[in-house]
Amino acid sequence: MSLALPLANLVTDFWNDQLVEHDRQGVFLVLVGFIGSFAFIRMSTRMIRAEVSWWPGNIESESGLHVHHLVFGIITMMVAGTLGFAAFGRSPLTEICAFFFGIGVGLTIDEFALWVYLEDVYWAEEGRSSIDATVIAAALIGLIVIGANPFETSEEGVSVVELIVTWLLVLTFVAASFLKGRRLHGLLGVFFFPLAIYATCRIGKPDSAWAHHRYGAKHPKKQTKAEARFPPDRRTERFKEAFRDIVGGKPSQGLTHATEEAVGATRQAGEEVRAATERLVHPEDKDNVDGPKT
Repeated sequence: MSLALPLANLVTDFWNDQLVEHDRQGVFLVLVGFIGSFAFIRMSTRMIRAEVSWWPGNIESESGLHVHHLVFGIITMMVAGTLGFAAFGRSPLTEICAFFFGIGVGLTIDEFALWVYLEDVYWAEEGRSSIDATVIAAALIGLIVIGANPFETSEEGVSVVELIVTWLLVLTFVAASFLKGRRLHGLLGVFFFPLAIYATCRIGKPDSAWAHHRYGAKHPKKQTKAEARFPPDRRTERFKEAFRDIVGGKPSQGLTHATEEAVGATRQAGEEVRAATERLVHPEDKDNVDGPKT
């Protein structure tokens, strides 16, 4: 009892003085719902992967269609976002909608790799991009919660056109940073613009989208320089891989393996449908196989 009262006072003071006072309670609840739903769904998928007998498992239709939790996330965001606009700032409906919107974001971004590859690569090497996307999104929301809002401006007399041009310039350099694989620089560049400029002017990572289109056979010297600058066994990469293993589990063989499995399953299903159709069209063949009746 002696510990519960000071803790309650601390939470109340934080809510009133740090959040409500600065109109950040909605963003904070988005972050809470986001982290909570992501943590839950990762725990759920890892228990399903481990084949824990008492855990409910995947949601599948009678025909075997697997319904991804991405679907529930999108629906939750649509409902919560619409009701949030309808609430028009009225409490507590706005806060409730913010919390459920965060839940939808967590369920959706956990399958970020599915957006990119349009393949079920959740446990593949490519699926680990969902972990990176989650960390980046959580960091951005967290920075806004503590007051580092990049969309606020204290300068008076700045026109809308100037703001739009400025932000288009910022977003261009931030996008270039992400294309070069320098995600941390791009993330922090939203709030501290020179970092995005620095990342854009530096060499991109050898496995980045920028390198795939701008280096390689077109500029082999730059490809060699990128590989020398970012070796796969460097300390930061080992740390990132360990973190991804802890959060998302170890990957399987990768996108190629997942694609081969999907193609094999599709081919098998096609053969079964073809055989069933043949039996319907030529029932006499089945009778011949069964032999003459006595």
